[in-house]
Amino acid sequence: MSDPTPPEVFNGETLDLVIPSSLRDIRIDRVLSMLTGLSRSEASAVLASGGVTLAGKVVVKSSVVVEEGQHLVALLPDRETGVVLADPTVIVDVVLDDPDFAVVNKAPGQVVHPGAGQRTGTMVAGLLALYPQIQELSAEGLCDPLRPGIVHRLDKGTSGLLVVAKTPEGFLNLSAQLAERLMERTYLGMVEGHVSEERGVVDAPIGRSTRTPTMMAVRADGRPARTGYEVLGRIDKPNAMTLLRLQLDTGRTHQIRVHLATIGHPVVNDPRYGHRRERRLPEDRFFLHSTTLAFAHPRSDEWLVTNVPLPADLTPLVPEDFEF
Repeated sequence: MSDPTPPEVFNGETLDLVIPSSLRDIRIDRVLSMLTGLSRSEASAVLASGGVTLAGKVVVKSSVVVEEGQHLVALLPDRETGVVLADPTVIVDVVLDDPDFAVVNKAPGQVVHPGAGQRTGTMVAGLLALYPQIQELSAEGLCDPLRPGIVHRLDKGTSGLLVVAKTPEGFLNLSAQLAERLMERTYLGMVEGHVSEERGVVDAPIGRSTRTPTMMAVRADGRPARTGYEVLGRIDKPNAMTLLRLQLDTGRTHQIRVHLATIGHPVVNDPRYGHRRERRLPEDRFFLHSTTLAFAHPRSDEWLVTNVPLPADLTPLVPEDFEF
């Protein structure tokens, strides 16, 4: 059995789940490591501290094997302290530069900030080389030291626009716009199969999957999530696919990917939520691109709209006569 891809780190939170069949008969230290991104030694330290219960009993030995259906609760350590080092070799495509913020076009495969599985070479390291002042936002307690200036993020396999704050005023204002759903985020996504309706909305709460904790899923007790879509065109060959314009009304982890998979049309080449079909794109790259970002300027309230075209690695799947 291969290790699941770690989800976003649970640091500073409580891991609470029922052991699924995919994790049965595995040592508990390895289970904690797989689910949180902690090293095996860090997982052992959490166990030794008495912060883990399994089936209602405290577990301190790393060698204990978990069983399907057992209730696992773990109090996890705070996110590691420290700062991200600036790295001028990391290329950041800045499309709009302002004293309070920068809008950047994230490259496919680029990780936004350090986390489980990648500590160096992230977009944040490149941003710090361009704008060292964003580190002060963390020093003032406005944001995580590993995410200085980051207002919102994109998955590694998603390309396109996101905004980064440079000043406290910019960070607070843009974060408020995001929380109040005033910021407009539009994506282009190619999905498997032909979507029958010309437009629609997927309004379904999202939470962590109880069957596979490294994934998200639609759950009745999840957080509200809403994704609007509009058909731009349908493709018949080599496979049935549909190009969609997507409007992100909320910003849950993997929201678009989960919602589209839920209605039977997963994003093309999505290794986590898609079908096991022949790959039409490089590994870890799925057809999802943040093409338009719009928000009010933090100081003047002027409405700003930024657009970037579909990147070159996705255009081969799109017929030339498609209009965006």
